[in-house]
Amino acid sequence: MSRDDTARIMASLQQRLGHTFADLKLLTVALTHASALDPSDSVNGSYQRLEFLGDRVLGLVVAAMLHKQFPNADEGELARRFNHMVKRETCAEIAVELKIGDAMRIGQSEAQTGGRKKTALLADICEAVIAAIYLDGGFPAAEAFVQRLWTPRMLSLSGQLRDAKTTLQEWAQSRGLPTPRYDVISRDGPDHAPTFVVGVTVQGLAQGEGRGGSKRIAEQNAAEAVLRREGVWNE
Repeated sequence: MSRDDTARIMASLQQRLGHTFADLKLLTVALTHASALDPSDSVNGSYQRLEFLGDRVLGLVVAAMLHKQFPNADEGELARRFNHMVKRETCAEIAVELKIGDAMRIGQSEAQTGGRKKTALLADICEAVIAAIYLDGGFPAAEAFVQRLWTPRMLSLSGQLRDAKTTLQEWAQSRGLPTPRYDVISRDGPDHAPTFVVGVTVQGLAQGEGRGGSKRIAEQNAAEAVLRREGVWNE
């Protein structure tokens, strides 16, 4: 890709982001997958450190948004709304909306396996971009970015907001079944951003599985998978 093409892509992306970078290197690093680095480059030249920071910035902004928008919601409801808004799939949707994949810097092997469309990678780089905006423009710039893109999702959220684990336990008990059992199937990823896969077993039913950045979230997702599969939750 020529220098002019790169400049055009970056200018277009900044327009979609609604932020013009004073330090364009921050955005470049946020968009860079380790597969695009030369062997002599530091791994710090990839998005990973920024993703760690962006995850925390996103969490703070979303938590504040929910606290203000739903003054009568209890902690449980706020937590369920929060988990929906910051989950991997939501971040990836926003990355697709912004066409971040078009500007990602990835190696040939990653590109050949569909890296520009991978949900996990799009979500991580979306969070890295948030961090880049935060470092370049301060918290107000990052807050404005998150509010603009996450507010419509906050206001349109529908479906079940009850706690999935509690709902599944009540549903099982209403049928005379033992309390569901949760087991960690796997744990992957670095210590700062682990991914857990948890299985939930309800007597007489096939095991349900859930994935998340903590055991608690993975358990909730596993319980939700069973509730939807069994038709308890339809939306």
